[in-house]
Order: sequence, then C-alpha cells, then structure tokens
Amino acid sequence: MSEVETAPKSRLSVGRIINIAIIIVVVGWIILRLVSPYQPTVFSGVRPDNLGVDATGQLTPCPSTPNCVNSQSQDPEYYIEPFALPQDSDTAWENLVQAVEDFEGSNIIANTGDYLYAEFNTKLMGFVDDVEFVKDEVNQRLDVRSASRLGESDLGTNRKRVEIIRAQFDGVAES
Repeated sequence: MSEVETAPKSRLSVGRIINIAIIIVVVGWIILRLVSPYQPTVFSGVRPDNLGVDATGQLTPCPSTPNCVNSQSQDPEYYIEPFALPQDSDTAWENLVQAVEDFEGSNIIANTGDYLYAEFNTKLMGFVDDVEFVKDEVNQRLDVRSASRLGESDLGTNRKRVEIIRAQFDGVAES
C-alpha cells in the first residue's frame, strides 16, 4: 500500500484567491455605487468636444454605433421624433428643463434658453450619456440628440430616456 501525500487543507489555491479577490472588488463596487450612485467612474468617458448646434441649427450627427438617437437624422436607425413645441415656447422650455432635472441621474451642463445640454449618469456602472435639445421656433419643434459616450450598444437606453422625458414634457405642456 502506498501513501499519497496531500497538501494541507489550510492553504488556498490560486483559483480560490482569484475568486475571493473578484468578489471583494464586485462587493466594493456595489457599496461605492450605493453610497455615491451618480459620481463619475472609469465608465464615464470624456465629455465630447463636438456637441452643440452649428450655424444652420443642426445638432451633431450620431456616430456609427447603435447607441444614439437624433431627431434631425435621416437614418431610420437613429431617427426619433422631435418634441412638439406649443405656442408658448418659453413655458414649454421651462417644462422641458424641469422634466430633465426630474430625471434620475441628470446633470444640466448648459441652458441658454434655446439650447439645453445635460449629462445622464447610470446608477450601477456610472456610464454617461450626453443629451441635447434645441428649440426650433420656426418649425414649432424641439430637436433632440441623445448619445452614449462609451460602448457599442446602449440596449435602447437613449431612445427610452427621450421617450420618458417626452411623456413628462407632453403631460406638463398639455395641462
């Protein structure tokens, strides 16, 4: 009969150490996001330098990634309906600003009275999306562009967010 030597059970394997380290990192991340849910993270990306409205009233076109919507786009993949602008455009603008401010994770960066730029920060991972609105009083509409800074797909987040803001805006604008 031969004796088989076994390693002492008190030693941790490399695989187990890696698993414990991963658990510690994930739990730490979750705790950090619960304590400071809208603080920038490594997933925030860098604020684009090409945002705003050009001389012809056009917002920046969507990139080639499917994580953007734009009411001025000719491409059906990116197109979203603009918001209808009621006759009282100043009150409508105030309602739009309020709808954006009320949205969880929003941070208004610029508001000139006819151009609104806000960043939207996701709670868990801290991704940032850039959302812009521009008032077009001639055509009685508010154009909108919403785009993710990072990643390939947003799983429809930008489109959903704009539609939620639209519903709140329309509800306030009609009352």
